[in-house]
Amino acid sequence: MKKLIFLILFLTAQIQWTYAQNKDENKKTVKTPKEWEQCLTPEQYKILRLKGTEMAFTGKYYEHKEKGTYTCAACKAELFTSETKFDSGTGWPSYYQPVKKGAVKNITDKSHGMVRTEVVCGKCDGHLGHVFDDGPPPTGLRYCINSASLDFVKKK
Repeated sequence: MKKLIFLILFLTAQIQWTYAQNKDENKKTVKTPKEWEQCLTPEQYKILRLKGTEMAFTGKYYEHKEKGTYTCAACKAELFTSETKFDSGTGWPSYYQPVKKGAVKNITDKSHGMVRTEVVCGKCDGHLGHVFDDGPPPTGLRYCINSASLDFVKKK
């Protein structure tokens, strides 16, 4: 009977710990504009918070080939992996799928006289770029992302 009680207590503790970890992982990052200005470069702020874009073929990750994970430059959330990166010929880093469901959010963008789908970070809502339906298999999607919106963690 003592072993059964111990096992129940142990499993309950594991479930609570897992829930707490997931809750922290999914917690939104919220800052004031001034706080974002203090922790981002001017270019990152212009793109991530003001929905700007960088010039094509100029971003640090455009021709980047290392293996690892691309994270949000603002909040460090994992967004894309090098395994899903491909050369779209557009001048921006392109990926055919996010690292996991909820890593990014899609928002209808009606600016500049056209309708596109904006991609924002799922954790801090920072502007990343846009997604188009002309990508490679298996998804057919092209996430066209600004390098300034990204950081990179090299695979060990």
